[in-house]
Amino acid sequence: MESDNKILFKEESYQIIGACMKVHRALGPGFLEAVYEEALEKEFMKSSIPFKRQEKLEIYYDNEKMNKYYRADFICFDKIILEIKAVSYVPVLFYSQLKNYLTATKKELGMLINFGQPSLTYTYKRIINTQNSR
Repeated sequence: MESDNKILFKEESYQIIGACMKVHRALGPGFLEAVYEEALEKEFMKSSIPFKRQEKLEIYYDNEKMNKYYRADFICFDKIILEIKAVSYVPVLFYSQLKNYLTATKKELGMLINFGQPSLTYTYKRIINTQNSR
């Protein structure tokens, strides 16, 4: 569990959430994920948040690179996987998938943001990869 003074990538996370909240305030719920993704790309550029969109990430099994790969919605600051959704309900499966992506790519932090609700306040979640966390 993260304590307030030991939040992994705290400032970067706040910047990402702030950009997501700006997009959500402007668009509201009801669009497809691709619309939020494009708007978020524009907001990241305006906010000077370094990102890569639809980044192809290698997956490893038993320290061996696999032929399959994972394509992240965004990689921010070269270290945070950001997955966006636009659904009325986020199933536990989405969190499990993000956790698996973190493990397979050896990244420490993932964030799942759901634009499908009237408010983003309770519709984002940070997922920590405890296997690779400091």
